[in-house]
Amino acid sequence: MGLIVIIAFIALVVAAVIEPYITGSNKYDGIVDVTTTQKHYGIVIDCGSSGSRVYLYSWPTHSGNPGDLLNMQQVTDEFGEIIHKKAKPGLSSFEDKPDKASDYISPLLDYVSKYIPRDLHKETPLYILATAGMRLIPEKAQKAILNDLQTDITKNYDFLVAENHFEVISGKLEGVYAWIAVNYVLDKFSHGPGDHELVSVRLPSESPNAPMHVRRRTVGMIDMGGGSVQIAFEVTNPKADLPKGLMAEVNLGCQNSDVDHTYRIYVTTFLEFGANSARERYEEMLIKKSLSYSDPYRGRNTTNAIQDPCLPKQMPLVTSPNENGRKYYFKGTGDFKKCRKMMKPLLNKTLACSYQPCSMNGIHQPGIDHERSKFYGFSEFWYSTEDVFGIGGPYQYSKLEHESKDFCKTSWSVLQERYKKHLYPKADVDRFKTQCFKGAWLATVLHEGFQFPEDYKNLIAAQLINKKDVQWTLGALIYRTRFLPLRDIQKSISTPSSTRSWTYIPRMFLNEYLIMLCIVIVLASILLYMKRLRLCPKKELSRVPSMSYFMTGENEAELGIRTIKGSNYL
Repeated sequence: MGLIVIIAFIALVVAAVIEPYITGSNKYDGIVDVTTTQKHYGIVIDCGSSGSRVYLYSWPTHSGNPGDLLNMQQVTDEFGEIIHKKAKPGLSSFEDKPDKASDYISPLLDYVSKYIPRDLHKETPLYILATAGMRLIPEKAQKAILNDLQTDITKNYDFLVAENHFEVISGKLEGVYAWIAVNYVLDKFSHGPGDHELVSVRLPSESPNAPMHVRRRTVGMIDMGGGSVQIAFEVTNPKADLPKGLMAEVNLGCQNSDVDHTYRIYVTTFLEFGANSARERYEEMLIKKSLSYSDPYRGRNTTNAIQDPCLPKQMPLVTSPNENGRKYYFKGTGDFKKCRKMMKPLLNKTLACSYQPCSMNGIHQPGIDHERSKFYGFSEFWYSTEDVFGIGGPYQYSKLEHESKDFCKTSWSVLQERYKKHLYPKADVDRFKTQCFKGAWLATVLHEGFQFPEDYKNLIAAQLINKKDVQWTLGALIYRTRFLPLRDIQKSISTPSSTRSWTYIPRMFLNEYLIMLCIVIVLASILLYMKRLRLCPKKELSRVPSMSYFMTGENEAELGIRTIKGSNYL
């Protein structure tokens, strides 16, 4: 019996030793031999309406598994602080002097260059992507600014730049990038269940008989800024027919045929639905209503101010002069419930809906599974719940309503005293004054506009995810560098064989060899053991020709055993 154990142990050792040499890898099916942990870098500059901010990301050499995405992280300095720098004003301010655009961007690149090894500059991709501010200036001015950047930046810096690396992106694309960034940080694009809920998906382009793709369920994203609101979420129903302007099919894999990393995203932007723009539209609506009153002086002075339920009780507000130089005066009545009712017309729900169902402004929105879906809310979702109320994180309308009612109905003089005592350390003056309105607007957009039920429990109001500042720039870099892993894989496969210590053989053949080897060893061990017990006569061996070639005659075997014994080996 000891002989069988020894032979089996040898077989296992041999299998373990030869396996990596046959497959070429001990982890990812022998596709690539990763021998370096070199870091790679990427730069993205977000050129917004009020300023431009540079972000630096890094990632190690790709694992070699085509199913894996690059492992990107924001680069930090020696103190653990994220590397970023902002320049003001916005890039669009150079509309009349486009030749100065590169001088404006250069300090950002000078700053971030210090954190990238000099010999890696040539392989570090640089993206300068402009958003809302640049969209509002004439196309001719946009091109002049981008041409200046393309000419001077490529002349003064040796980063990796292609023609489409400097451009103005649409609000839709910005929303897609934000959705990618959120789900990437949450590890929703990896394979296997882990602690994630799974979902079965089939793309509309696939045959109805094609197998379903089981992968991790992604989360939706809502971002309410000052000027606009964006919403993006994956549509997993293959029968959902989305208008092309509201749908984006995104492939994050390193190959165009990578169906497992292809996602159908509903994404849309509502301009002037941001908190600040909504406040401006709201004031205009109240002023127009006041003009219908019999009193022609309504809103013209403090004694005849327009009553505003969306301001704290007794809080005075004076608007900036309009085009006619006229100011209007408001006075808060602090009624949260009435405030929400007053602002509903701002959603434009009465506009014709050409493709049912619609959310706001006559825009189609596919159905959302509120039982299984999960959403993250950013910007105003965080500020309006956390800065004054301290209830950021898991969203509950009942808490927001309670805190808002209490805050709005409190006398403005009392609130001011509390503010002076630093009872609201996270809120600046502007946030404090507009909190009553913005809290109500957030709830109205979410529940009346996007039609989330008030008892919805799967929304997270967030500023950070897993302690990371999530910006759409991360999603932009992930999407635009998605083919880099394929390049690394192809480089490894084309490496001369003299530099490798293995020969590539697919794992499916390895498995067959190992199974055959184990069967042969087990059968040989059994027959050897039976022979020693003399339960297997010599004449029977001829009936098993596949094994008789490996056996010796009875006398020869005995002589062999005696010789071994004589040599004190047994």
